[in-house]
Amino acid sequence: MFRNACLGLVTAFALAGCASTKLDAQWADPQFAGRSLAGSKILVVCEANDLTLKRVCQERMAAEVVALGATALPGPDGGGSAETYLGAARSAGARALLVASVAPDANVVSSGPQVSFGLGGFNWGGGGSSVGGGVGVSMPVGGARVQTAYGANTSLTDVASGKLMWTGKASTPAQDDLGAQIGELSRATLGAAQKAGLF
Repeated sequence: MFRNACLGLVTAFALAGCASTKLDAQWADPQFAGRSLAGSKILVVCEANDLTLKRVCQERMAAEVVALGATALPGPDGGGSAETYLGAARSAGARALLVASVAPDANVVSSGPQVSFGLGGFNWGGGGSSVGGGVGVSMPVGGARVQTAYGANTSLTDVASGKLMWTGKASTPAQDDLGAQIGELSRATLGAAQKAGLF
């Protein structure tokens, strides 16, 4: 029984270790293939319900755009529509508009460690008399912990024509470091855009 429990734990850790950020789906307009945005200005906009999440997303997406050889321009504060973003991009002289919508994808609840001990049955006395007894105690140490997995829908739009060039959806496994998750989502989505010939 102990061996089976240990085997289950090893399997769980192995599966957790295999989980990684992945691109779930993407679409690209073939007419923009090979038109690299490297060296161009790109207006970067992040949409999220949480202000901290929005700022972290903006920072990570902009850093990835710069790493791919383009110039990242900050998008307008507050919410907006596609037309509002395109207008801001045109005013800033940007060639493309990048919009990333980041939101929780799933919650993972893990319980705290458990402590238990027991005292099994025993024989007491002679002449065939016996006394049996057992004591068991089990109590949780620490409470349940909730981790959030995030997903991002990212799009690149040609500012001059207003046409969608590329869009992709990525998801990342739950972990404690929000910045790391958003960084991985940024690399996964824009890395796919690069492979599609847009950088």
